[in-house]
Amino acid sequence: MSRDDKRNHHNSLIWALFVDGALRYSSSWIFGNGEAVSVWISPGGSEMSADQESRLRDCVNETLGDRASRFFDLLAQMEDSHPRDEDHFYLSLLGTYPNSRGKGVGMQLLSHDLDLIDAQHRAAYLESSNPNNDDRYQSAGFEAFGQFRAPNGGPTVTTMWRSAR
Repeated sequence: MSRDDKRNHHNSLIWALFVDGALRYSSSWIFGNGEAVSVWISPGGSEMSADQESRLRDCVNETLGDRASRFFDLLAQMEDSHPRDEDHFYLSLLGTYPNSRGKGVGMQLLSHDLDLIDAQHRAAYLESSNPNNDDRYQSAGFEAFGQFRAPNGGPTVTTMWRSAR
């Protein structure tokens, strides 16, 4: 296996750990035949089990080497910015398959999810690392309430909250 193949394999493992952690809850969804996916953490939940967190540390350290600290610094910033004073659903990941981008499927899925959250009269929280998506989230009822800069000149991350309805 080439070095790039190993890196891609480890990157896939990193994402798989986040998704696997979220699948402990019944609040993640797939649109259609996989055109989009939303990964939600239920109120009071955690993104990963202790075992998954340990595997994540090992995988990130092996994959990123001396750059791993930047990844962990970003996770710490996200954790520090995450509101904890009100139970809420946390959108860990909203992704659209490349061939489906620009067709509104991600927003259709988000609307579906928010209808379910609204039926429970719960709040929702997310971090947006792409300013192009901020208006989309605002159109779904999220409001920006904070920002932080990812380590080493990374993107500005906007934290967004949607009150219970």
